[in-house]
Amino acid sequence: MADYLVIVESPAKAKTIERYLGKKYKVRASMGHVRDLPKSQMGVDVEKEFEPKYITIRGKGPVLKELKTAAKKAKKIFLAADPDREGEAIAWHLAHSLDMDTDSQCRVVFNEITKDAIKESFKHPRPINMDLVDAQQARRILDRLVGYNISPLLWKKVKKGLSAGRVQSVAVRLIIDRENEIKNFEPEEYWSIEAEFKKDKETFQASFYGIDGKKVDLKTEEEVKSVLAQVKGKSFEVNKVTKKERKRNPAPPFTTSSLQQEAARKLNFRAKKTMMLAQQLYEGIALGKEGTAGLITYMRTDSTRTSEVAQKEANEFITSKYGADFVRQSERKEKKQQKAQDAHEAIRPTSTLRDPGSVKEFLSRDQYRLYKLIWERFVASQMAPAIMDTMSVDLVNGPVYFRANGSKVKFPGFMKVYVEGSDDQKEEKDNLLPELKENDKVKSELIDPKQHFTQPPPRYTEARLVKTLEELGIGRPSTYAPTLDTIQRRGYVSLDNKRFVPTELGEIVLELVREFFPEIIDVEFTANMERSLDDIEDGKVKWERIIDEFYRDFEKHLVIAENEMEKIEIRDEPAGEDCEQCGHPMVFKMGRYGKFMACSNFPDCRNTKPIVKEIGVKCPKCEKGNIIERKSKKKRIFYGCDQYPECDFLSWDKPIERKCPKCSELLVEKKLKKGNQIQCTNCDYKEEPQK
Repeated sequence: MADYLVIVESPAKAKTIERYLGKKYKVRASMGHVRDLPKSQMGVDVEKEFEPKYITIRGKGPVLKELKTAAKKAKKIFLAADPDREGEAIAWHLAHSLDMDTDSQCRVVFNEITKDAIKESFKHPRPINMDLVDAQQARRILDRLVGYNISPLLWKKVKKGLSAGRVQSVAVRLIIDRENEIKNFEPEEYWSIEAEFKKDKETFQASFYGIDGKKVDLKTEEEVKSVLAQVKGKSFEVNKVTKKERKRNPAPPFTTSSLQQEAARKLNFRAKKTMMLAQQLYEGIALGKEGTAGLITYMRTDSTRTSEVAQKEANEFITSKYGADFVRQSERKEKKQQKAQDAHEAIRPTSTLRDPGSVKEFLSRDQYRLYKLIWERFVASQMAPAIMDTMSVDLVNGPVYFRANGSKVKFPGFMKVYVEGSDDQKEEKDNLLPELKENDKVKSELIDPKQHFTQPPPRYTEARLVKTLEELGIGRPSTYAPTLDTIQRRGYVSLDNKRFVPTELGEIVLELVREFFPEIIDVEFTANMERSLDDIEDGKVKWERIIDEFYRDFEKHLVIAENEMEKIEIRDEPAGEDCEQCGHPMVFKMGRYGKFMACSNFPDCRNTKPIVKEIGVKCPKCEKGNIIERKSKKKRIFYGCDQYPECDFLSWDKPIERKCPKCSELLVEKKLKKGNQIQCTNCDYKEEPQK
């Protein structure tokens, strides 16, 4: 019989920890929360200082029964949920369900699931931190007060299934405000003059800089003509050569936000997928003979600091792999963000020595890609800066100045391992200029004026939106992924070419919230509320006071909205065809998996069917049906016959109308990194990729 019972959230985590603790410990999983506010009612008594009513979550009865049985047999119980507010709340709910003393030394926390970290943490158990619990409880009650009061109003006035929340409403507002910026954007004309110069046999590029050494912006064609009129002949003289050495520092290790952003840029992962994979890497992976081990530290963090032990191990690895010159010499001064809680380390590998190649065979493709990203980012963060040789050359012809900029990597430093991605900038590459010195003569081979127009701000990608929410202090590391998921499931926004586009429903709901509950979508108000939750966590203020201050004004807005909010009818978009069962018009509806067609005579007629997108190609298998575009459960596009299930033709690549010139079989369009390539499905016929 085990002397000690340890309770964690997940079976994977339980399996990993039990291996490290030995036979005296039995580790069991609570499968997340065991208690919560009821779904069928508010569950918050506003007359009794917002007292919450917690109940056992439906379906958790057997889990709780098993935990109670195990608890009776154990000499001592340890609660080892995740080391954040939500983990503390899970531990507190478990303590209540198991009749434990919350002031006893029952809480164990660790930032990484490794043998040393686990054993060390069990040497220092502590009581449950009620300030952390209260901060999580305050967030839960706030969200319940907002959601369970505004949502029924929206159901009554707009349509069922809608919701509003503090963080999600601000996210929708940011997306809609950006869309309005794009619609109202008026492009402005500007010009550039690019030139190609030749020195001996070498050519290089330069751009118009200004007149008489002063920077000049060209806004009209007339200004361009005026500049070109001042250029006499093709000979230019080198006026000034500036050579410098520039350092480029590595990016810090990942926080939750920066991991989600970089995984979106480099791996094309959605925030939800990134967090799911990170959870798996944190909780433990079976590594063959080595057994199960956690590969990364805790993935919900806003800190970039790392332990001295991790830094030392990384330095030893870098020295042995790349040489001592590649090790960072000076101590990195991490800039702590004003709003950062800094409760945990950055996201890093639990051991630098466990390089991606050594664990690849034990990981799924996506687990491996994410682990590789985290490992490379951390290792690079501990490496020396890259050193760039830069060269700037001013070329003159009369009063006209052109400028050429060149650079090359003198010492790669951290760039040997990893370079941070960006939404806006291209990765730095060598741009070499010929050896030039003052008074050298060069010849202009081509001078090419180009007209441009300013572009509107881009729509938000998931990465941009997460970054903006973090900068504004909206939400916390644990809230980004579920927020983005919620606003899409509710139909407030959709993704078009990986960018958020607001829907008509999203705009209607936002306008109602803006009119009757302006504080809910006010960025500063929401950011201040996050800071108030931090104050509760720090023990500076009682949670009841924060909720009360919010609810006094909120309650007044509720009464006004109930009386004055007008009913809005959202008409379904006609599908352009009639129902084959009852003859009524079909309309487009938005469901859990996207748009579909439904009969307008619902509920009398419940006929529905998917939206069929034909591609103009006959089925090569049955030769009766047409090929249509379909989507898998994971929303991946594939192509099949519209006579399914009679015909089971399927292709992940898009079939095209013409036949292979070699064998007359089906040609498909295959998407490659270098462009789309036409290939035969039967023989080796291929066409050059089209970008």
